[in-house]
This record gives sequence, structure tokens and C-alpha cells, in this order.
Amino acid sequence: MLARRELVTIGTTVLGYPRIGPRRELKRAVERYWAAKIDAPDLQEVARDLRARTWTELRDAGLDSIPSNTFSFYDHVLDTAELFGAIPRRFHDLDLSPLNTYLAAARGRDSAPALEMTKWFDTNYHYLVPELGPDTSLRLAGDKPVVEYHEARELGIETRPVLLGPVTFLLLSKPDQNGFDPLDLLDDLLAAYAELLGRLHAEGAEWVQLDEPAFAADRTDAELAALGRAYDLLGAVPERPKLLVTGYYGDLGSALEILATTPVEAIALDLVSASYDTVPALREKTVVAGVVDGRNVWRTDLRAALAKAAALIGSAGEVAVSTSSTLLHVPYDLDVETRLEPEVRARLAFARQKVAEVVRLGAALNKGVDGAWADGAAEELPAPLHNDEVRARVAALTEADRVRPLYADRAAAQQRRLNLPPLATTTIGSFPQTTEIRTARAELRNETLDEGGYLKRMRDEIARVIALQEEIGLDVLVHGEPERNDMVQYFADFLDGFASTEFAWVQSYGSRCVRPPIIHGDVSRPKPMTVDWASYAQSLSVKPVKGMLTGPVTILAWSFVRDDQPLADTAAQVALALRDEIADLEAAGISIVQVDEPALRELLPLRTVDQASYLEWSVGAFRLATAGAVPSTQIHTHLCYSEFGEVINAIDDLDADVTTIEAARSKMEILTDLRTSGFGRGVGPGVYDIHSPRVPGEDEVTSLLTAAVDAVPAARLWVNPDCGLKTRGYAEVEPALRNLVAAARRVRATLP
Repeated sequence: MLARRELVTIGTTVLGYPRIGPRRELKRAVERYWAAKIDAPDLQEVARDLRARTWTELRDAGLDSIPSNTFSFYDHVLDTAELFGAIPRRFHDLDLSPLNTYLAAARGRDSAPALEMTKWFDTNYHYLVPELGPDTSLRLAGDKPVVEYHEARELGIETRPVLLGPVTFLLLSKPDQNGFDPLDLLDDLLAAYAELLGRLHAEGAEWVQLDEPAFAADRTDAELAALGRAYDLLGAVPERPKLLVTGYYGDLGSALEILATTPVEAIALDLVSASYDTVPALREKTVVAGVVDGRNVWRTDLRAALAKAAALIGSAGEVAVSTSSTLLHVPYDLDVETRLEPEVRARLAFARQKVAEVVRLGAALNKGVDGAWADGAAEELPAPLHNDEVRARVAALTEADRVRPLYADRAAAQQRRLNLPPLATTTIGSFPQTTEIRTARAELRNETLDEGGYLKRMRDEIARVIALQEEIGLDVLVHGEPERNDMVQYFADFLDGFASTEFAWVQSYGSRCVRPPIIHGDVSRPKPMTVDWASYAQSLSVKPVKGMLTGPVTILAWSFVRDDQPLADTAAQVALALRDEIADLEAAGISIVQVDEPALRELLPLRTVDQASYLEWSVGAFRLATAGAVPSTQIHTHLCYSEFGEVINAIDDLDADVTTIEAARSKMEILTDLRTSGFGRGVGPGVYDIHSPRVPGEDEVTSLLTAAVDAVPAARLWVNPDCGLKTRGYAEVEPALRNLVAAARRVRATLP
């Protein structure tokens, strides 16, 4: 029996909450604003309503401490850049309103390319990368945290403003010129944070949360010293709220010992991603025990979670209960998912259910209740779906199942079959999802359109897309994927062991939301998934049409994955399903198959010590999926919006014949890595940033291609956009692709 404890200073809390709205209200409002269907006051009203609903819901759920300033119109890192005056000059020079300047930094304008976008640690959230240099003047330039704190106070709700920590903000930024270290701006930034803390204290804020997830990764001595300096200085601010510093997504390592010596009043530990066998003495601090998983959708083992929290008693002055991270990564509410199978649903908890788990655990810890309560805490849950045939197939695999013939031999066979020119042009897969496409899908789902009618509409769209690509002059075509609602969800609907949801949306970036499927058991493929669409498209053209698949690692990364077996085992099961699909595509006459792995870098563990094992099984899963292809079948893969230089050797180890990589926003930074690594296969560094509405001009694309030809032999160089075109409109896509093809021909004409 745990000793009875008084209510802790913070009590039960969560470190953040979803912000898009239970029905994606924010997404719809922002997109209507972009389309000039509502004005700025209307958009702000939607935002205020969503914030009020969130705070009220969390208060009524029984949390002791409620976070605020977790709302964002696009991205919280961009919010931080705006708050401290770090929006680059090119966006201010557009002479727009503050809101439109902010959105221009996210999406770009014709004369002002958007900020680079990349993955947020090892999650599927994307953030905008701040650009900092010696001329950047960091200062308190906004009041968003104060305004939102005051909004909640007007509702009678006391909140804890959440800020991205100053050191993590600088570590996530990129220098705008060589030789500059963003950490050189730390003192200026700390002065601005100190001023903000003073303003929040004057408003009445008792606590402020500062997120430092960068320290769940390996850090240099200088970076660790910057952390200690930051919180020594902020802790010494005379009139300030109490400080809660978080370090979710992993083990804080030596950063925890540093924080323990600073004047901060509370430290949050992620006890789901990290074990913390030992912690330093924190008897003068509150420890917020993150024992409810903020990143996955499985119900919490309440007995085990309570034991983790209780184990901290004695090491800490107070122990509070929380989620392991912000709940930004999970859907809102399980209760609205009425079509899930009962045995799957019984194992799940979304954001609202996780809040209830936190409240329940906090009450148990506070009252001294041990894990043997009798009101359903330890009921037996249904077992995952089991498939003996799949498990036997995985167990029988050998290294030979992951090996193709030598690349040089494959390349020769593929050129004989395909006869492609140097600087071959293609797209990544999807074309714009028009209103007509979405309407047809909705009508099929609502049974107002039969299968035959749906098939005809999709085939008509495919024929239109094929004809458009031929008219533009692309060398390798795609069918445009009109039948796919999402590049992972689509496959989940065909594979056993997956469950799909109706309303379980999470934010990927900006207004882009996804519905990750749920892998709840062993995975198998009952029938082909893409063959009919690909073979129909190929029948319409003599040019090669790519078969389009999503790779095993990305399917895992963009799903909620079962947690009862190693990820490597689940990846192998998915890979075998894809291997069978590739064989069927080949039998149907498809000569190029693209297996997208944009999430390869995303799942890379934050600590170096864990990375080799991950890269071994993730690369092995891709090779397992693709190694069955005959030498004359060209295997492509695609990777986007991550720091690929860190895994360039693993990308090489994938042994894909052609790798297309995001490169436009980063101004072809990947070329240096390709050149120094000796990457020797086909590569397409993207020349068209599809996450911005701006259309790149022919001269701009030509300049990027000229740089690429200097790094990669033209015979191995492909010309393509950064990513699929699903989220763009044809008014942008058609001129952009025409410029892309024209630039490729222009550079091709200069080749010896």
C-alpha cells in the first residue's frame, strides 16, 4: 500500500492536447481563409472557440493543471519564431498583415520561398525550421502566450502556459550562413524569455511549462552547458512563475542531472519511452511522471503505470501524474468510433480517454491506493489477431530473401527495357485530389454510388491524368492515385491485422491531417491491392507507368502499431505482403515499382546507441519487400522532409535503383551528402516544393538541376517534384510540371 500523500503542487496534467478540433474545425477554417471564403476575424473566432472548448473540457475532466498556448494556426515552432522576432526579412518585405506574414513563412509566396519543413524528432509531425543568423535580433515581439492565458482566465480557468524551450528552439534552427551557430544567440533569447516570464507572472500565471525535447537526443558538452546556463538564468528571474521543464520522447540522460541542479521547480520525465532505472535526488522538485503514452493509442496498463509513478516517491519532493508527451500525436475521442470491432476498440484510448486515465492514476497515487483496485483497472483485454502462417513465413526467412543481383547488372537490364533519356522526368505518385474525386469516394462510402459507377469515375480520372502527363512530356508516368484517400490508410484497408477509423484525425503539419490506421495483429494480404489500377493506367500509354506502393517502415511509422511484439517483426510481416504485391505487379507487365519510404529517417532512434539496430531491421524490411523483383524491374523509393544526411549510408543500403529525395526547400543541401558518400545509384533530388502554393519558374528549376548535374552523373539523375501532388491544385501543378520538363530538356541539351 502506498503511503497517503497530499495533493501535489501540479497534480494531474497533460503536456499538450490536440489543436485541430474534434472535427478538424481548424483545418477547414484555415483552408477557407486561404481560399478567401472567410476573413481574419472569422478565423480568429474559430480559434478562440477551439481554445475555450479545450480548456473547458480538460477542466471538466478533472485535471489539476491545464496547459495553454498549445494552440497554433500552423506550427508551434513557427509560433515561437514569430514570438521572438525571428521571421526572416523576406516575409516582412511582402508588406502583409501579421497573420499573413506568419502564413507566408509557412507556405511561401512567389517572391519568398517558404521556410524549410522537416520532421519533429521521431514523430510524424512536421515543423517549420527557423532561420537564424548574426543579424537576427531576438526579442519579445509578440504576446500570444499572454493573450491565451488571459482568455482562459476570463473563462474562470487557470492554465499553465506552454513554451518551446529556448535551447531546443535554437537547436532546431538552421544558420542562415556558414560558420554561424544559433546557440550564439542564447543570451539574447534568454533575455526575451525572462521578459515573457515576467509578463506572465504579472498576469497571475503560477506555472509555465518549457519543452526541451532536444535533450532526449545525444548532445554535445556545449549544448548541455547551454541547457544549464539557460535554466540557471531563467530560474534566477526574480518575479516569475514556477518552471516545469519537460524532456519527452526519450531519456534525458545527463541533461536530467544538469536540470536537477538548476532552480526550476519541476521536471517532467517520459516514463513510456524511457525507463529511468535511476534518477538523481530531486527532493526539492516536483517530478511529473509521464506514465500514460502520449504517442500511441493503446489503453494504459494502470497497475504498471502506477508502480512507475510510485517508484519516484522518495526521490522527489512531489510526484505528479501526466502523459509521457503532448497528446498532439493522438486522435481526440474513441467514443465517436462506433464501427471499430469490439475486440479492437476495447484495447484503445484516444486523447480524452488518456486524460481520464491520468486523472484516475493521479487519484490513486494521491490517496495511497495500490494497484489492486477492483473497479476494472486490470481487466483482461482481447488478444491481438494471430496468424500462424504469417509467423511461420517470417521465421523461415534467410538473408538471401533480402538480396537482389548487383546494381550494375540491374541497371543495364533496366535501360534495355525502358530506354530512358538522361535527366528522366517523373512525378512522385499522386496528382491533385479534386472535389469530384472526393465526392465520388464519399458517395461510395455512403452507398449513393455503386462499385461500377465508382470504378468508371476513377478510370476516367486516371485516363485524364495519363493524357495530361503525356501532353506535358514526362518520361515516366503515374496513374495519379485518385482511388487513394491516404498513402497508408489505403493499404490498411486491404491488409488483415489493420483497423481503420472514421474520425481519428491527427495533425501532420499545418492544415494537413491524417488518420493513422491501427495495427492490432499479425499482418497478411488476402488479395492484390494496386494491380488493377496500375495495369489499367499502363494500358493507356506506351511510356512506363510506375506501380505505387508505400514501404513497410512508413506504414509502421504512420500507423498506431501494436506494442506487444518488436517493431522489426511487424515490419517483416508488412514487407512480405508488399513483396507479394510487387510480384503481382510484375506479372501484370509493370516495369517500374516505387516503394515509398519517407519515414525511414523519422523512426531513427534519438540516441546513437539505439540507431544501428533500427537501421538493420528497417533497411532489411525494405529489401525484403523489394528483393523478389526481377533485375529488369526498376525499383524506386521516395524520401521526404527529414535530415537525410544522417542516414545516407542506410539509404544506399536500401539498394533501390532510383531514390527520389526532398531537396527544393533545403536548396539541394542533400547534394553534398550524395557527393561525399559516393552514392552510386539513380537519384532524383526534388526541384519543386509541393508544400508551397508557389510555382517555380523554369530558370529556378534549371538552376537547381545545374547544381545537381555537378554532383550526380546525368545518366543517374532524375528530375521530379519533392513529393506527391495530392494537396495541390491543377492551377499550380500544370505550370510547375511544364517548367520542370522544360528545364530538364534545357539542361539535357547542354550535356556532352
